[in-house]
Amino acid sequence: MLSEKSARTVRATLPAVGGAIGDITPLFYDKLFAAHPALLRNLFNRGNQANGTQREALAGAVVAFATATVSNTDVRPDTMLARIAHKHASLGITAGQYKIVHQYLFEAIAEVLGDALTDEAAAAWDEVYWLLANALTAIETRLYDSAGALLGDTWRDYRVTGRHDETAEVATFTVRPADGGQLPPARPGQFVSVQVGLPDGARQIRQYSLSGVGQFTVKRAGEVSGHLHDHIRTGDTLRVSAPFGDVTLDDGDGPLLLASAGIGCTPMTGMLAHLAAAGSPRRVISLHADRSQATHAFRTDLEQLTRKLTDASAVVFYEHPEGDWPVDRTGLADLSGIDIPAGTTAYLCGPLPFMRSVRAQLLELGVGAADIHYEVFGPDLWLA
Repeated sequence: MLSEKSARTVRATLPAVGGAIGDITPLFYDKLFAAHPALLRNLFNRGNQANGTQREALAGAVVAFATATVSNTDVRPDTMLARIAHKHASLGITAGQYKIVHQYLFEAIAEVLGDALTDEAAAAWDEVYWLLANALTAIETRLYDSAGALLGDTWRDYRVTGRHDETAEVATFTVRPADGGQLPPARPGQFVSVQVGLPDGARQIRQYSLSGVGQFTVKRAGEVSGHLHDHIRTGDTLRVSAPFGDVTLDDGDGPLLLASAGIGCTPMTGMLAHLAAAGSPRRVISLHADRSQATHAFRTDLEQLTRKLTDASAVVFYEHPEGDWPVDRTGLADLSGIDIPAGTTAYLCGPLPFMRSVRAQLLELGVGAADIHYEVFGPDLWLA
């Protein structure tokens, strides 16, 4: 809980800090990586640093957390915290690293704000930072305990037992623990981190959704995904984390909408496969949007899994369909012709514009905001 004195100070200085956060975060990362270059080589996503999305996401998260904290000092934005904590746990972030971040973040804040950062303001924002860091550390500790990972060591060697090219740009890798042990438990919708050694010696990490039991799916995009596509075959060994992720299929019996676009179909395929394997009687609507049939990964799986369920249907939109395709299913995803049952829980995954559009349509159709969940590949820019 933020002290009332600090809450007043943060509330008063939030416009200044929020207005400067776009300058603070890049300076913070520059300072951090200058002092600890190994973090950029072996922990942080170099691609997201280069294109600025990680910096934008950090800025949005800091401002959102501070705003939520001073709006009601008794309530934390737990949904945002859980999302960040699961990402951190998949990377093996430990409590000591928050001290390193604190040093360079506050150096950047002081440099950008200058004399505007009084001792009182610095102390108040310091309290905000440690409230955030300690909350994340507590969640991450529980996640590590659940995964049986001592001090964040969630990594194991996995043997690639199969590879299937879903499309020209999407491949699925099936893996099993190299020591012959059991697969760790995973909930439908979760992801794993995969670490690979690159030609320049860096060991970069990326997260990939589980599209089934013991399998993750990769779209060719960036240096790590490209490496997996070009170099990893059956019999190879990969470093893979335990499964994490806060957007998971609920255990209820109400109707479901699984809405995806592009490679966002991977966690939805995992959820659908779980429902089919369990023989679920739930009403399930799978909605997918893609460029064409040729780019639609798991197109056959969607058809087969839908047929296995007793009350399921699939609605697919293509922007540039091949051959004879219904006019009302051509173009962007449109929910106006779909009967969304009362009490539906929706799961969304895909590009941000797609998810924002689908969420807005669902709200108009009466689906409760609390019943709409979304998964983002890469930094979460929704708040940013």
